[in-house]
Amino acid sequence: MTAPETLPPRSRLVHDALRSHGITGEIVVLPDAAATAVLAAEALGVVVGAIANSLVFQCDDEPLLVMTSGAHRVHTAALAERIGASRIRRASAEQVREATGQAIGGVAPTGHPAPLRTIVDRDLAAFPQIWAAGGTPHTVFPLTFDELVALTGGTVQQVD
Repeated sequence: MTAPETLPPRSRLVHDALRSHGITGEIVVLPDAAATAVLAAEALGVVVGAIANSLVFQCDDEPLLVMTSGAHRVHTAALAERIGASRIRRASAEQVREATGQAIGGVAPTGHPAPLRTIVDRDLAAFPQIWAAGGTPHTVFPLTFDELVALTGGTVQQVD
């Protein structure tokens, strides 16, 4: 167990947000960066589908966080139609950092400067435990699907 005070600053914000939502999963510091779902799954010894990828998009010029299973790609045109948006496109690295305060590869579902509209991939519900980034490419934490939905205030939706 990593003591919260020894976590990187971005991960401490995530830790505090988790605790404020009653989520007790501990942030794990990985020896190597796990900036992709495949790398995270390999480091944790879990299937890639149990990784909750945090992907930031621009949805009608507003940030949109999509928490998707690591086994999926987001079909932006289909998702836009499902949520009534005119266009969804991948955010730039600068837009991701501005919206989340975190770098691509380590974006957590929480700990952002302000709440983000969030879509949660319904297929993540198939896993009793899922893993999400903890604010840096070296940090991850476990939680349940229901905890993820509650933490983000997200809308459950098909994303692929």
